[in-house]
Amino acid sequence: MRLLPYLLLLLPLVSSSQSRPEIDTSLHMDFEAYDPPSTLVVPEHIISSASFPFIDVHSHHWRMAQQDLDLLIRQMDSLNMGIIVNLSGRGGPALKAMMENVEKSGHKDRIIIFTNINIRSIDDPDWEESTLQQLEYDVSIGARGLKIYKSQGMMHTDTAGNRISINDPRLDPIWAKCGELGIPVLIHAADPKSFWAPHDANNERWLELKLRPHRKRGADNPASWETIIAEQHDIFRKHPNTTFINAHFGWYANDLAHLGKLLDEMPNMYVECGAIIAELGRQPRQALKFFKKYQDRILFGKDYYNPPEYATYFRVLETEDEYFPYYKKYHAFWKMYGIGLPEEILKKLYYKNALKIIPRLDASLFPE
Repeated sequence: MRLLPYLLLLLPLVSSSQSRPEIDTSLHMDFEAYDPPSTLVVPEHIISSASFPFIDVHSHHWRMAQQDLDLLIRQMDSLNMGIIVNLSGRGGPALKAMMENVEKSGHKDRIIIFTNINIRSIDDPDWEESTLQQLEYDVSIGARGLKIYKSQGMMHTDTAGNRISINDPRLDPIWAKCGELGIPVLIHAADPKSFWAPHDANNERWLELKLRPHRKRGADNPASWETIIAEQHDIFRKHPNTTFINAHFGWYANDLAHLGKLLDEMPNMYVECGAIIAELGRQPRQALKFFKKYQDRILFGKDYYNPPEYATYFRVLETEDEYFPYYKKYHAFWKMYGIGLPEEILKKLYYKNALKIIPRLDASLFPE
């Protein structure tokens, strides 16, 4: 009988789940699930169309030979995109098929294609000659630049099984030829440095690596981050007569002071903002200073083509909005702020700088 009062006290704990207070479940919420809407009341400017026509220098359309290009143009018009650059031209017959579809669509002034090369066969006796011939042919049928994928400096190996570094001397004639042909090289090297760091509570990309574990790299898999980045910078220095577009701000969007030093050192290097807008959006004052100083060296790029996502880029670049989210929490769990770029800098970012370094673009598509 003495236990009865205590048993009565325990009854609420063993009652149905409907009687449990909601706070019980929230105590066990995973970090991935915690994403409350902000209660902050501040001005919001949702921009679905850029304030000036722009050139997206970093897009991928692998099936452009069969793609409905009229649909693509309608999407571009809705965003105020003047020109899109497809970096996945592949080269040779595949590039020719893409160019023919673009020509047939009647949109050849608005859809630009970069070519690609194969470095896996670098040991073949005729590799250099055939690759240089391919470059010349690709440019002759309309390619406006060369895109180098990250895999080409990370995963590709020679016949001995050794990683082919992007600054392998056997590749030097390729970079030199691009300079001779007057086409830029857009190069993606490595990935965010955090992918090489321990996957623990101190890693800012912890959630991304949990949800995308294949992105995690060991300290030397396939080489250190510092090594791969240094290889990229080495070719920039060795080939001052070739223009290089360093994709994703060269993975230094989180250290703009260092990126500025690299731009000062290598005048043939430009950067584009694909996939790093969240880095710029969390440091609006520093980003504005950077854009003011290096306004002639920055291009607009998006990377993965998804029309609704451009609005976040426009909002960061054009407005002074405060404390708004990125569209992928796993990629950036923090909130962002608008940089509020001046009109003249926006024009350079959106189209003037690209017109300067990508050959034969139609300047009449853009304002003065």
